[in-house]
Amino acid sequence: MLSTEERSEIETELTRYPTKRAVCIDAMKIVQKHRGWVTDEALQDIAEFLQIPPSELDSVATFYNLIFRKPVGRHVIFVCDSVSCWIMGSDRQFRQLQEQLDIQPGQTTEDGRFTLLPIVCLGACDRAPVMMIDGDLHTDLEPDKLPPILQIYK
Repeated sequence: MLSTEERSEIETELTRYPTKRAVCIDAMKIVQKHRGWVTDEALQDIAEFLQIPPSELDSVATFYNLIFRKPVGRHVIFVCDSVSCWIMGSDRQFRQLQEQLDIQPGQTTEDGRFTLLPIVCLGACDRAPVMMIDGDLHTDLEPDKLPPILQIYK
């Protein structure tokens, strides 16, 4: 069941869109903000609230890579793997993060602190290589920058 706060936030978003269907991504992001990820039950509740089929909402959720359909860590690290970042060495940073965190892409650290995910593009090609943690963009990455950046996220 959607919480009172989730319902209120979704209703606020509804005032900005012409139809209920148009708010589906924002509604899932709201639930994710409160719960960390979108469970099957939450997806069903959102679909019911927006009066759209759950299967339609699930297809949007599985297409949109910023909606998490399984539990993630407290901090999600997106490493850009676009051509620009790759040319600038993002693969080295990605491997270093895997080694430092002792996880593979898509996994979460044992302490639940970080989940590591590749992402197609973060739109900062002029500052490549880049990664994003909790919405914070980190640019011009070098291997020595990674440990201090991770320390920010407790």
